[in-house]
Amino acid sequence: MREGIDIRFLPRLAGIDAAQWDALRGGDDPFLAHAFLDGLERHDCLRPQRGWTPHHLAIYRDARLLAAAPCYLKSNSHGEFVFDHGWAEAYWRHGLDYYPKLLCAVPYSPVPGPRLLTAGDAGLRALCLDALREETLRLGLSSAHVNFDHAPSVDDDADDRWLPRHDWQFHWHQRGWRDFDDFLAALSAKKRKNIRQERAAVRRAGIRLYWRHGDEASEAELAAMHGFYCRSFMEKGNLPVLTLDFLHHLAQTMPRQLLLILAEHEGRPVAGALCLRSTDTLYGRYWGSEVDLPGLHFETCYYQGIDYCLAHGLRVFQPGAQGEHKIARGFLPVATHSRHFIAEPRFRAAIAESLARESTWLAGYRERLLAHSPYRHDDDPTAAPAG
Repeated sequence: MREGIDIRFLPRLAGIDAAQWDALRGGDDPFLAHAFLDGLERHDCLRPQRGWTPHHLAIYRDARLLAAAPCYLKSNSHGEFVFDHGWAEAYWRHGLDYYPKLLCAVPYSPVPGPRLLTAGDAGLRALCLDALREETLRLGLSSAHVNFDHAPSVDDDADDRWLPRHDWQFHWHQRGWRDFDDFLAALSAKKRKNIRQERAAVRRAGIRLYWRHGDEASEAELAAMHGFYCRSFMEKGNLPVLTLDFLHHLAQTMPRQLLLILAEHEGRPVAGALCLRSTDTLYGRYWGSEVDLPGLHFETCYYQGIDYCLAHGLRVFQPGAQGEHKIARGFLPVATHSRHFIAEPRFRAAIAESLARESTWLAGYRERLLAHSPYRHDDDPTAAPAG
């Protein structure tokens, strides 16, 4: 498999041909687009002092890119959303360094999707995992991680050097509904009433919601959205890392995949949600508001997204990580997956035991979540489709 193969780790995504990278994606996932990832680097969203140093995997035969992966050397776990702080603390208690580590992921984006770009070639996927493991050992790192990867395959499970981990996110799936009222009809009477009341409260406050794709958004609308995002992060004590230049970059390079959902009051935007989309999926990413209005968050971040999916024929809406409150609004648990190589054998064994216990708890957690499904039993999207 390795004859004639050239495995490289590169400090900038610009060092990899964009067309060859995008050809390996196997779809139009916006977070894996060369334009998205390269834009993060070009527009000052990733800095080593914030814990992100690009270290991208590229595998070539001659001048042709066979496989690749977005990778970073991490000096913390900020912006990953697969929480390994307990592992870092265990290393610290034993006088060992957990950081730096090697991470294969999309920065600041807990969005499930392929992370090892191989155009579906299982042999190349195994080669990528081997390359990540070998680079970890070569650099003397504690570990390597592949976060929010697609569902594991049989070949993945056969490699016990990589520890599997899963968690749950809350996604909405289209089940043939014609419009929002048709979707509401699938919910229990109580949940249906609550959603209608929340939407009505926003309308009574004089709020108008509208959508703008990247090529439709004005300079003022992009600036307003960036301001909402910054305000939301700073209110929670977090650092807003995405720059306005990056938002302009997305509007220019991915114009139909960038979506702003804006809430206007008396002719002026007062809140908004920043989303991206693929052919079949809407991804809710960031939200912010300069007004405190009951129901506005749910309308802007959830109901408008469902409306958009219904209007544009999208099958899935992923509104972001965490949030059990999403269940009452039609979003149900979907498994997310990651893989972890721990270089130190003793820690690998201890973490494997911990992950096995965690997996058992998470299975029960899903059942407890589904007990609160908002759907009527005969319309439950968790059930297998007829036929």
